[in-house]
This record gives sequence, C-alpha cells and structure tokens, in this order.
Amino acid sequence: MEIAYIPSPSRGVYELFGVIPLRGYAFCIIIGVFVAVWLGNRRWIARGGRPGTVADIAVWAVPFGLVGGRLYHVITDYQLYFSEGQDWVDAFKIWEGGLGIWGAIAFGAVGAWIGCRSRGIPLPAWADALAPGIALAQAIGRWGNWFNQELYGRETDLPWALHITSSTDGRVPGYYHPTFLYESLWCIGVAVLVIWADRRFKLGHGRAFALYVAAYCAGRFWIEAMRVDEAHHFLGMRLNEWTSIVVFLLAVLYIVLSARRRPGREEVVEPVASDGDTDDDGAAVTLDKKSEDEDSVDKDSVGKKSDAETSEDEKETAEADSGSSEPETADSSSSAEAKDEAESAKKA
Repeated sequence: MEIAYIPSPSRGVYELFGVIPLRGYAFCIIIGVFVAVWLGNRRWIARGGRPGTVADIAVWAVPFGLVGGRLYHVITDYQLYFSEGQDWVDAFKIWEGGLGIWGAIAFGAVGAWIGCRSRGIPLPAWADALAPGIALAQAIGRWGNWFNQELYGRETDLPWALHITSSTDGRVPGYYHPTFLYESLWCIGVAVLVIWADRRFKLGHGRAFALYVAAYCAGRFWIEAMRVDEAHHFLGMRLNEWTSIVVFLLAVLYIVLSARRRPGREEVVEPVASDGDTDDDGAAVTLDKKSEDEDSVDKDSVGKKSDAETSEDEKETAEADSGSSEPETADSSSSAEAKDEAESAKKA
C-alpha cells in the first residue's frame, strides 16, 4: 500500500507563452549561482573587501566551471555519447543534465584565479568567502536532477521514496531513494558548518574552502554508494567514490599544512579597499577624503595668516605707543627747565 512518496515532475521543460522553453535543470543552476554570489558578496564585504568584487570574479569562474563540469561528465561517462548507437552531439546538450562537480570546481578555480589576478586579490581569500555559497548553490542545483528524473538510488519503500515515472534512457518506473534530496540537505549542512567554523576559528588562507571540500566529499561518498545509474567501477567502488576519498584527503592535508605555515586570517583581502577607498556601504569616499584634506589645509592657512596679521598689528601698535611716549618725555623736560628759569629770575 502506498503511504507517501515524493512525486516526480511530469516533464522538465515548460513553455513560457508557448514559445520560450524554461528548463528546470537550467533554472536551478541559475538560482544557485545567484545565491552563491549574493552570500559570497556579503562575506567578502565582512572581510574587508569591496562590494561587487565577488560578482566580477564570478563572471570568470562560472563559465569556466560549467565547461569543466561538463567535460568531467562527458569524459567519465563517455559511453553515453561516443559508444555505438549514441549521438556525440548530445555531449553539448548541457540542459539535459550532466555536470561533474569535480570538474566544475577545478575549472572554476582557474577562472577565479584569472579574475583575482587581474585585481591583485589572493584567490584563497576569495574562495573562503564563497565556500558556503557554493555549497548552497549545489543544494539548489540538485533539484535540477529531480526535474530530469535522474541520479536516484536503490529501490525503497520508505515514505520519502522518489517515484520515478519515466521509462526513457533505460529507466524503470518505481520507488527509489531520493539521492538528489539527500545531497541537497547534506550541502545545506555543509554551508552551515563552514559558516560556524569560520566564525569560531577565524579560518583564512583557503581553509574555509578546504573545509567545504572535505565535508562535501564525506557526504558524497555515502550518497554515491547508493546510486544505481551507470558508472565506471574500480575495485568494487564507483569512480566518484574514489574521487571523494582522494579529494577529501587532499583537503584535510591542506587544512593541516596551511594552519601551520600561515595561521590566522588575512588582514587585507583587497588592497584598494584597505586604503580607505570605500566606506561600509561600498561607496567611494576618495573625493570626500580629498575635500576634507583640502579644507583642513585651507583652515590651517587661514589660521596662520590670521596669526601673522595679529602679530603685525600688535607690532605696529607697540611702535606707535613707543613713538608717542618720546614726545611726551621731551615736553616734560622743557616744562621743567622753564620753571627753573622762572624761579631763578624771581630770586634775582
């Protein structure tokens, strides 16, 4: 008896006004990118950066990430596009699903490095600011798999089972573990973990980003083991399970070595902003500062001029007083001599 389940969309493409196709997969990715940039911008400003810098660098990182994610998927699942009976042109149909997070992060980092280098910004600091946003972007993007009815797990009778109704591309209708939902919830937890750890331990020099990578890999390992879609296997495990293990170890190693060599957090993440070129809201204050300096110079000049004028006035007054006292002295002497002569004449 069916008690409860998660229904799948009847289709993944909707027509706007009957003309413009709106694809659920692409829509989820776009929303995820906007959320990542929005949160990354807030964190970047909090670290002393300028508003808009995260978006400017994302212009480089996002296209590189999409290309890298698609390349990883096509290379690791080449049989879907280049085997007999398959059309290689489908490799370019990114809207039908198929992005490898490993390739997306690797190539996205290359694009971000180009953008950071052009601005003189350290890539690790930018990555730290963006790390929780990337995790949230993945959480939102995974719902694109729900629209496409793909990447589900083994069959189950749990009340949150995903009901697959499509029978295309080898799918078998039934009830399966919603691995897209598991990974979405896990990524939300990773974002919360990184934000908490960053505030608690003041992570810097790329360690917040490395924590995101390690935490994501830990979840991706057990979620990947539940999936039933076609994949390459090595020593009994799926390729992405091995990738999760290797990347997890590298991320943990980076955290340990970075903490020893460069403890603490960067004091300056964007040189221009640290020189006082922007206020809390990101508005330019260079001209205001210049005006204040000019006003200060003018006031000092006026003050000095006023002091000089006062000193000169005092000097003139002193000279005037000095000149007027000499005639008075002379007049007094003449009067005394005249009086003495008058008295001498009387005696005679």
